[in-house]
Amino acid sequence: MSAALVGYSSSEDEEEEEEEEGRGGTRGSRRLPVPECVLAMFREEERDEKRDDSSRHGGRVRCFPHERGGWATHVYLPYQAQEEFLELLELLASHARTYVPSVTAMEEFHVSLSQSVVLRYHWISPFMQSLKERLAAFHRFFCVADRVKVYTNQNKTRTFVGLEVSTGHFQLLELVSEVDKVMEEYDLPVFYKDPSFHISMAWCVGDLRGSLEGQCLQELQDIVDRFEDSARILRVQWEQIRCKSGNKFFSFPLR
Repeated sequence: MSAALVGYSSSEDEEEEEEEEGRGGTRGSRRLPVPECVLAMFREEERDEKRDDSSRHGGRVRCFPHERGGWATHVYLPYQAQEEFLELLELLASHARTYVPSVTAMEEFHVSLSQSVVLRYHWISPFMQSLKERLAAFHRFFCVADRVKVYTNQNKTRTFVGLEVSTGHFQLLELVSEVDKVMEEYDLPVFYKDPSFHISMAWCVGDLRGSLEGQCLQELQDIVDRFEDSARILRVQWEQIRCKSGNKFFSFPLR
């Protein structure tokens, strides 16, 4: 297992290093300083309010509440987009905007192998070791993601336009089965039953399936089908599995 560390903080911000100096009162009286532990409580509440303020995140809302000391964790197959893929993305996003102007193109791409779960800090190392052991036997494989489909997140606060996997579903289910076993070891939620594996291409705030499905969906599929050399572009070879926990990334190369 190789681990590329990007920072070393949990899903909450590090405690701010602030010093509060007592201020002298009038006529020689002295105001007692507020204990640092009390000040820290108010600073943490303020940070949590900012952290959960959807206006600071493009209108996005957390799928689960922030937990102090919890590390948001997600297992997935990363996809490095090539120029032709990005050209197709722009065509799809531009057309979707004729129906929903707020549609925004994704900047990073992947196929999920788990839900987003919360790990305690002391679980991270053994969790990653379990993943490493269970995924060690898997080889590289190909998928084809060429079917346009509209999705929402669990609480229906965001809508996504994605490319659903049409070939390679069985191999993905095998990977999910092993990831689920690790989740069960820590009493965490397993992946969705009968999952629709996909690469999300664009998103918008709210449940806007009614606007993006039907006629819009068919037109988006036509764009994919007519795109030059789309069969090659949308055939993806998976070479590694990645797990993001807080600001830490762990990579598990496929054989």
